[in-house]
Amino acid sequence: MYPILFTIGGLQITSFGVMIALSFVGAAWMVARALKRAGYDPEHAWDMSGFAALGGILGAKIYYLLLNFPETMANPADAIFSRSGLVWYGGFIGGALAVLFRIRQLKIPVWPYADAVAPGLALGYAIGRVGCFLVGDDYGSPTTAPWAVAFPQGAPPSTAGNLRAFGENVPSSIPDFQVMSVHPTQLYETGITLIILAVLLKLRPRLATQPGMLFLAWLAMAGVERFIVEIFRAKDDRFFGAISMAQMISLGLIALAIALAATLQRRAATVPARA
Repeated sequence: MYPILFTIGGLQITSFGVMIALSFVGAAWMVARALKRAGYDPEHAWDMSGFAALGGILGAKIYYLLLNFPETMANPADAIFSRSGLVWYGGFIGGALAVLFRIRQLKIPVWPYADAVAPGLALGYAIGRVGCFLVGDDYGSPTTAPWAVAFPQGAPPSTAGNLRAFGENVPSSIPDFQVMSVHPTQLYETGITLIILAVLLKLRPRLATQPGMLFLAWLAMAGVERFIVEIFRAKDDRFFGAISMAQMISLGLIALAIALAATLQRRAATVPARA
């Protein structure tokens, strides 16, 4: 774990912040290449990344504040201005709305651009989750697996007390202060998302004539990935029995991807084939 990379004056440069910055740069670079390949202006990728960053950070923070509403109301200033408290699905929704707004302004076709964005989203997410690992955030439940990782300086540390607060069934014989080894779910997500990226790159030539299908393939696979990894996460937002809020959103996104794909297929079937 390397939560703080270095300090300049009184400013701490965190590994999470650096990896998030690299995730946006890496995603924009990949999107620029995809746009150029599709015949669009690659500079739009860097323009969109700025909108995605602003909308994503705002959406991620709003989602976190709503998800932890009692804590937010108890200390609003600390909750709002804290450097922590960024939730992926909130960031995805906020970033998507901001990018869609910019696409409408530039009068760019939505679905071809979405297809160009899909591999970049996968790459950016994989890089961003490395940042979560380095800062010790979003880890999993206790495990004795050989690859288990302890986060003594995590956000928060993976102590028995914190894991109990997340709803984990930790034996009462273990004192609250003891640091426990847990599933490195951040790395699970990075590994699975890199596989998704490889699948998208493999599918891209085959789906080139069906605008929107590559993006919807990413949306469905990302939903499945997150649903699976949530099983191993230490979470305190399992409002639906064993199902977390993120899993509910994942199911919704999978259903949305399937419904939109079926709609696009029906529309394509009604358009006469071009010579």
